[in-house]
Amino acid sequence: MLLLVIDTSGKHGSVGLVRGNEGGNQDEIQVIEEVPLSGGTFSAQLVPQIAALLDKHNYRKSEIGAFIVVSGPGSFTGLRVGLAAIKALAEILHKPIVPVSLLEVVAFCSRQTGSVLAALDAGRGAAYIGEYEIAGTSARLVREQLLPKTDFASDARTQTIVTPDPVLAQTLKENQQPVLEVAQPGAEKIGLVGWRRLRDAITVSAEQLDANYIRRSDSEIFSKSGS
Repeated sequence: MLLLVIDTSGKHGSVGLVRGNEGGNQDEIQVIEEVPLSGGTFSAQLVPQIAALLDKHNYRKSEIGAFIVVSGPGSFTGLRVGLAAIKALAEILHKPIVPVSLLEVVAFCSRQTGSVLAALDAGRGAAYIGEYEIAGTSARLVREQLLPKTDFASDARTQTIVTPDPVLAQTLKENQQPVLEVAQPGAEKIGLVGWRRLRDAITVSAEQLDANYIRRSDSEIFSKSGS
């Protein structure tokens, strides 16, 4: 099955064409091509890059079997751009959407089982934290939250933290926190988590797709403080 994989959650993003293996080892995917997206220009790049990828590999939009999209956590603007594009395409093509948490993908990148703690730099002195129970190819969410880096480091001192963010990793190491650094997940890792969910029929419609911000937007914070 042909899958379109999109991540616009961070400073930089990506869009990839991936094929899920529907025969033999179904826990395999093939990355046909992945294209990086420059931060700050997602709205201008995303749709043209999708069209260019499909054209380059002689695919039509109608051949896409499903959409896999990082739904958070991350940049409010970036997530809105990515999710809006997927909503529009899925609605037109009547294809399912698989939203994926980037924290869950990072947890799988650790190749650990049992309780896994994944972290992403959230800026403003904070970190996005995801705790998962991983068994084989399945992950059960325990909690996702936003914590100040100082509180996070002191609360999780005995557990290794998995992160792709070098700045966050360095901060944690300076606080004597065990850290496992992994590569920033791309279309292959995101696509594999999404492909597993798709096979288990864990999908949403265009109307149901929503962002997993974890942190409230500035407008929400200011409106609350002014009320």
